Amino acid sequence: MSSKKIRVLVAKPGLDGHDRGAKVVARALRDAGMEVIYTGLRQTPEMIVRAAIDEAVDVIGLSILSGAHNAIFPRVMELLNAEGVDDILVVAGGIIPEDDVPMLKEVGIAEVFGPGTPLQEIVDFIQSNVKK
Repeated sequence: MSSKKIRVLVAKPGLDGHDRGAKVVARALRDAGMEVIYTGLRQTPEMIVRAAIDEAVDVIGLSILSGAHNAIFPRVMELLNAEGVDDILVVAGGIIPEDDVPMLKEVGIAEVFGPGTPLQEIVDFIQSNVKK
């Protein structure tokens, strides 16, 4: 890997009001040498995609607890595709039932990390899978 830092956008889409987990992951990514941009709470898919493009990120990390992942995550992927963006790795985390994971991967989410995932596992996945 080159010396260029991996740029990650950590986003909280939807109406979630709880972001402790997203902040913990953001800190772990930063501690691993990545540049992290945190969008804050209650972001729309449009806001997330615009920020990802404007910030020229390598990775989008979506965190959700509200149960709206089956609507919001595919919309993020649809918007990225509409913008012709195919070089951003998209990962997700939060409260996502195992039964929903195959559909999310089918629409382009590279990996889904549930509660209790070791932070190093997330770091390693991003470092190994970021599109160069």
